Amino acid sequence: MQIRGDSVWSAPCARRPRRQQQQQTLAAELLGSVSLGFTVRDFFRGAPGRSEASGERRGRSGGEEVGAWRGKPSGLCTGSNICSVSSCVWLYLQQTKMEYEWKPDEQGLQQILQLLKESQSPDTTIQRTVQQKLEQLNQYPDFNNYLIFVLTKLKSEDEPTRSLSGLILKNNVKAHFQNFPNGVTDFIKSECLNNIGDSSPLIRATVGILITTIASKGELQNWPDLLPKLCSLLDSEDYNTCEGAFGALQKICEDSAEILDSDVLDRPLNIMIPKFLQFFKHSSPKIRSHAVACVNQFIISRTQALMLHIDSFIENLFALAGDEEPEVRKNVCRALVMLLEVRMDRLLPHMHNIVEYMLQRTQDQDENVALEACEFWLTLAEQPICKDVLIRHLPKLIPVLVNGMKYSDIDIILLKGDVEEDETIPDSEQDIRPRFHRSRTVAQQHDEDGIEEEDDDDDEIDDDDTISDWNLRKCSAAALDVLANVYRDELLPHILPLLKELLFHHEWVVKESGILVLGAIAEGCMQGMIPYLPELIPHLIQCLSDKKALVRSITCWTLSRYAHWVVSQPPDTYLKPLMTELLKRILDSNKRVQEAACSAFATLEEEACTELVPYLAYILDTLVFAFSKYQHKNLLILYDAIGTLADSVGHHLNKPEYIQMLMPPLIQKWNMLKDEDKDLFPLLECLSSVATALQSGFLPYCEPVYQRCVNLVQKTLAQAMLNNAQPDQYEAPDKDFMIVALDLLSGLAEGLGGNIEQLVARSNILTLMYQCMQDKMPEVRQSSFALLGDLTKACFQHVKPCIADFMPILGTNLNPEFISVCNNATWAIGEISIQMGIEMQPYIPMVLHQLVEIINRPNTPKTLLENTAITIGRLGYVCPQEVAPMLQQFIRPWCTSLRNIRDNEEKDSAFRGICTMISVNPSGVIQDFIFFCDAVASWINPKDDLRDMFCKILHGFKNQVGDENWRRFSDQFPLPLKERLAAFYGV
Repeated sequence: MQIRGDSVWSAPCARRPRRQQQQQTLAAELLGSVSLGFTVRDFFRGAPGRSEASGERRGRSGGEEVGAWRGKPSGLCTGSNICSVSSCVWLYLQQTKMEYEWKPDEQGLQQILQLLKESQSPDTTIQRTVQQKLEQLNQYPDFNNYLIFVLTKLKSEDEPTRSLSGLILKNNVKAHFQNFPNGVTDFIKSECLNNIGDSSPLIRATVGILITTIASKGELQNWPDLLPKLCSLLDSEDYNTCEGAFGALQKICEDSAEILDSDVLDRPLNIMIPKFLQFFKHSSPKIRSHAVACVNQFIISRTQALMLHIDSFIENLFALAGDEEPEVRKNVCRALVMLLEVRMDRLLPHMHNIVEYMLQRTQDQDENVALEACEFWLTLAEQPICKDVLIRHLPKLIPVLVNGMKYSDIDIILLKGDVEEDETIPDSEQDIRPRFHRSRTVAQQHDEDGIEEEDDDDDEIDDDDTISDWNLRKCSAAALDVLANVYRDELLPHILPLLKELLFHHEWVVKESGILVLGAIAEGCMQGMIPYLPELIPHLIQCLSDKKALVRSITCWTLSRYAHWVVSQPPDTYLKPLMTELLKRILDSNKRVQEAACSAFATLEEEACTELVPYLAYILDTLVFAFSKYQHKNLLILYDAIGTLADSVGHHLNKPEYIQMLMPPLIQKWNMLKDEDKDLFPLLECLSSVATALQSGFLPYCEPVYQRCVNLVQKTLAQAMLNNAQPDQYEAPDKDFMIVALDLLSGLAEGLGGNIEQLVARSNILTLMYQCMQDKMPEVRQSSFALLGDLTKACFQHVKPCIADFMPILGTNLNPEFISVCNNATWAIGEISIQMGIEMQPYIPMVLHQLVEIINRPNTPKTLLENTAITIGRLGYVCPQEVAPMLQQFIRPWCTSLRNIRDNEEKDSAFRGICTMISVNPSGVIQDFIFFCDAVASWINPKDDLRDMFCKILHGFKNQVGDENWRRFSDQFPLPLKERLAAFYGV
């Protein structure tokens, strides 16, 4: 049986022993009505006072004597009858004595040993039965005594059984420690400290884990002798004792670093850190390793006790640089990487030697050491001094990193690199990584940089994500990526000669690493690579047909990194051949290649956008065929590729023949999935994009989709209410279901526009939204505000009656601590104001001050600044008298925020608002008039009446100050601004 992590066992008990009724006896008086519960022996002999067969009570009542106590006291009731008063009192007194003289009952001990042995059986039925029995045994206070007894005292037993006993006890400590009687707690603590030096490394480690778990339950404060005792045991001449104590201390330092550096414990690190430093020169490599690992826990937090000894620490680290023990070298490398972040000043004088040392260690025979050393280059690349420090070492460093990017033999085995065709093998559950929905954020569209402000993770070096572990290959590739961003094209003289050799190598492993190198430098060295791309891209497109699946998959990723350049060339030259080959790879017979091709194609879609329109039939044909071909994991990635296609080509998808191809398989999957299935997340996201793109073309499918989304929101809210009222009985819901459903409703509202009106009229969506807008979870509020804005645009007649309820909630969510929530609330207020017109007046005080505060905050993200500026402009458009008095407080950031966005309806209404406010309060713009001129000049093609408004303000200002002053004022303008204003507005 596996002891499942830290979970509390919850297997249903076949029969739960009934608690002994409290009896008005001398025992009850003496014990102050303390109930001791039963002992393990009762479990194995049947519940106390019950007939095995009938389960009926067969003891005597009340104060009558119920059997005599016989034999030596052992802490266990010795008969099947209820224990007598005297034995209860004796047991209580024994439990509260400082020396806890507990001994196991032999029969109970044998039964528990039998269970521990059975739990190691591979048979899952036996494991389940054992788990149920262990759960039942948790009802007995002395069960944990048996577990510690097996771990520490029963040296005749095999080590795996003893260790398992300790791990079960560890889980019990995690789940129930506060319910342990004092005697049991004291017994466990003393046994742990007495056995920290067990001769078995496995048992020492288990005892160490147990000590740490008790300490992490807040017991460091209640176990004052723990740290002094462990520190004193470090000086023991017995190696096992010293090593065991150090192992426990290392785990405590890892788990409780924060409290060790606080006043709560009177700062024990002042003693511990100098003590640890003494052991850096210990004769045992294991002890040296523990010592460095302990100190390492306090580097990043800049713990004062360590900073006082920083020079001594660094000196000791240097002394260990050539240690023969890999674990010591690994911890030395880890320390130097962290010191690079927090005490660069101390490393700088030695930097040349440190770099040389890390170059050696990155090539260490032990891959764990090499990986730890490779982190150094990633960390150094983030430091301002990187460029100067590393420049002379690049000729040595680059080949080392490139060499580290080859698959190792073990990687190929783990990745099943010799399996070429696996498309028919079903995915196992662990193949599918948990996926998180990114809630809808409303953003402005820009000329240059699209709508997403967050960095997208899709192009990170994650080509072999089945090995989710960070490995030397990934770390080397990431280091090369960041160094390419530091040195840009200066890196190419060191890279190109290597690439030439790698990319055309006859060994597939070498060629594959060359293709990864080419992908890793794409972002940083793009400019310098352009002359080589006309030759390289066709070569890569050829590699998409390589006979090795791992070569085909990495080629997909690398090509996606150059998609931007491909799209910038004439379509027939590279885009068409690349698209054709990627679509073939989407239908590859290898699942890894399918996945890489789907992801790469999604990147290509984002770059190419409407360039793909001529090929839509061919693309849809392939993507729809993949539905019948893909296993579980890749199906989820396919949804993403389809959703991205819809986002990229928009309304061009709205053709009967395309709809007929695309919708049936999507709706079939939609009908197959249950409401509780998490595969709904990516499918709902995909449908949201498709609905937005298809617009009226989605009408035939909208009613069941709309209704199911409303039901998902309703079910999740109902489950949340039950959980709030009775958390013991009802589980908390997964609110992602509600978030994704709200986002799909937004997509429907955006795509269908006024056609959604009847669906809204027949549902309770506005009532549900009112609850969602007040949810504790920010992502739920974020999505509900996006839906509110979309419904406001699509069918305001249904939203308007709720405005008085909604506006105060929107006002309280104008909090930039939650950027995306604040952003969507701001956008929704702007949409509502356009619909409300002058009726917005009563709500201005609820929101205006917060909006002005946000627009003046330093470091506010661009999207939020733009939405805030548009909403302020719109509020000023509908209620100029209320907003114009504050004009001077926001006009400058308002103008700088909106100068970069494209001409669109939102920008139009915002600028009309600012012009109206300037006419109400002209003095509010005087100080910052140059910023207004610049913002006006950002328009490419304003509507005629808006152009007239601009003219009126510009000429009014010029006339007011006079020609001479205007000339002096306009001489400050950059030349392009001066020319543009003269050409467009005659000033």
